Amino acid sequence: MVSFFSAIQHIGSFFVRSQICSFLSIFFIASISFPMIADAHAYSASYTKITMDDKKTEVVFTLDSLSLIELLPDIDRNKNWVLEKSELEKDRHHLEELITEGLTLDRNNKEVTPMVEKMKLVKKENKEFVSTTMTFPAFSPGDTIVYNDGFYFNDTGANYVDLISADFMGQTSEAVLQGKERTWTILLTEVQQEQGQDQTTQPDTGTAQDHPEAVKPVEKSSTSSWFSFFKLGTLHILTGYDHLLFLFALLLRKQTFKQYAAIVTSFTIAHSITLSLAVLGWITLPSRFVEAVIAFSICYVAAENIFRKEIRRRWTITFLFGLIHGLGFASILREMSIPKSHLAVALVNFNLGIEAVQLSLVLLLLPLLSYIFKLKSSRKIVINSSYAIVAMGAIWFIQRLFF
Repeated sequence: MVSFFSAIQHIGSFFVRSQICSFLSIFFIASISFPMIADAHAYSASYTKITMDDKKTEVVFTLDSLSLIELLPDIDRNKNWVLEKSELEKDRHHLEELITEGLTLDRNNKEVTPMVEKMKLVKKENKEFVSTTMTFPAFSPGDTIVYNDGFYFNDTGANYVDLISADFMGQTSEAVLQGKERTWTILLTEVQQEQGQDQTTQPDTGTAQDHPEAVKPVEKSSTSSWFSFFKLGTLHILTGYDHLLFLFALLLRKQTFKQYAAIVTSFTIAHSITLSLAVLGWITLPSRFVEAVIAFSICYVAAENIFRKEIRRRWTITFLFGLIHGLGFASILREMSIPKSHLAVALVNFNLGIEAVQLSLVLLLLPLLSYIFKLKSSRKIVINSSYAIVAMGAIWFIQRLFF
């Protein structure tokens, strides 16, 4: 009898050791597969601010430094994947060439040559960016202005967006350039005040200098329509691997359809609340903290899949973590400085893009999970998958907290 119990203990200890070894192996493989410099949001984002007045047109283009190092590897002289101030100064000429060739501003189908005023390193959401200020001549009523962004245009694998906010004589507009849509076109028209009403006149009389208050921009491209923010939302969630992994971990344990519906609904409501509040500027938390908690949420839910015998009321923890995920969603829109008069439309459509992808993924995953749950090895699949998810979440957590 003693030998029987001893054998059982040996088998149990072997099982535990094998599970630990499995976890460590998964952690090691994930570590070498995902370099420490990698980010969970694998896309490049630039921000363009265009300001026009009666004297000049100013364009401030801000691009993350990692993208610049990727485009010009030689500027990172010490190969530490950080663009330092000394490196920026030494290679400023090459950076100016890259930016002025990648961006063009045309007036009436003729390219206008910019004057690069300054270039500096700035920090946004715990990331390094290079901000370049360029000036162009003032434009006149009747001018058709075309802004082109050629960065990563021929690289179909790159997820790149250019978020534009423009101020035309006090009137504001926004646009999102992404994918193959890299052109933003506006037509400046002259407006005269007569008997308290605005009337558009022919552009062959007067200039912006003569009537600085009488310039009205008319957008002629569709890139600033509601659909561009919808597409931005879809891109943001599709490249947000941490958000997707969190969602997958939530669904991985077998639950009722009612429980699944409660999870998805609570996550949607929670991240919609904080997304809106953060973009409005009512909530601000350090991005390092937000990203670290998002990584922790992945580990927590996956650990529940492993150690909890029953999954109940998962919608509550989903709601709490969803509030943090919403702050992560908000980062890209917050940097655009969208006027409050335009914010509602941008927020709604951005959020609809996120929800469309989430719902599509849930509808695709549930039939697959339903099939897996019918297998004899379903429990083993869930456990091993959860170990892998914990490992990936732990890597992101360490990255974001200490690097």
